[in-house]
Amino acid sequence: MTGEVWRIGDIKITRVVEIEMAGGLSRFLPNATREAVREISWLQPHFADADGRMRGSIHALIIDTGDARIVVDTCVGNDKVRQIPAWDHMQTSFLDDMADAGYPTPAVDAVLCTHLHVDHVGWNTRWENDQWVPTFANARYLMGADEFAFWEARGNDEKFGTVFDDSVRPVFDAGLVDLVATDHQVAPGVHLIPTPGHTPGHVSVMISSRGEDALITGDFLHHPCQMAHPEWGAVVDEDSNQAEQTRRAMFERFAGSPTLIIGTHFATPTAGRLVKDGDAYRLDV
Repeated sequence: MTGEVWRIGDIKITRVVEIEMAGGLSRFLPNATREAVREISWLQPHFADADGRMRGSIHALIIDTGDARIVVDTCVGNDKVRQIPAWDHMQTSFLDDMADAGYPTPAVDAVLCTHLHVDHVGWNTRWENDQWVPTFANARYLMGADEFAFWEARGNDEKFGTVFDDSVRPVFDAGLVDLVATDHQVAPGVHLIPTPGHTPGHVSVMISSRGEDALITGDFLHHPCQMAHPEWGAVVDEDSNQAEQTRRAMFERFAGSPTLIIGTHFATPTAGRLVKDGDAYRLDV
């Protein structure tokens, strides 16, 4: 389903949702128990319910500069063999929803992966003629060079399935991948910033136009509760200490600024301003 649209100066950002859910997120954020989440009152009603069940989302964010159409992270994808039952051989209308939002697959110029986890690369490919083929055949796929090297050496992630083989390697073998630095300029007004810890080459995306700014987080944080508790890490963080350092540095950098923070896994309304809240932070939406 299509979601919100934001304008940052002359740049438009469109959210296309693959899955939005309530509950189950504590398996990724074990410190965020229902009791602990209930104590963070500002999370209700958007990011948690009255029982302390967290709300989350898997979605793509399409940056349209006018000259370039860039899909940031491609979710889980259809037909993939995955260890998480809800993601296994999934069937959604994601590509139709993209087209309905004005972005049919041939119109996409670039696909940017903040990192190469299962829920950020799935629609890189689709099953066609008994093989995995690039979904966005006219696009360049931008992946961090360090991130790619890490996963190429490790191979498929046993926690989630054959992610590298079905969603990364086919686009690389098709010659569509550009391996980039963690501060790469993607397009005028769009550049990467390094936010390591969750994975070694993880990046976030800065969008700037006409004096306005937005940040697409990627997974340096998964849920707004981590603003209230930067020490709450995700079990899928490769380097938990580095991940916490990154969260604290990013919160310090953007708190109190007019930069729109767009969460890669935040449920609707997905974006807001980061503000100081005592010794921690909160999201104002």
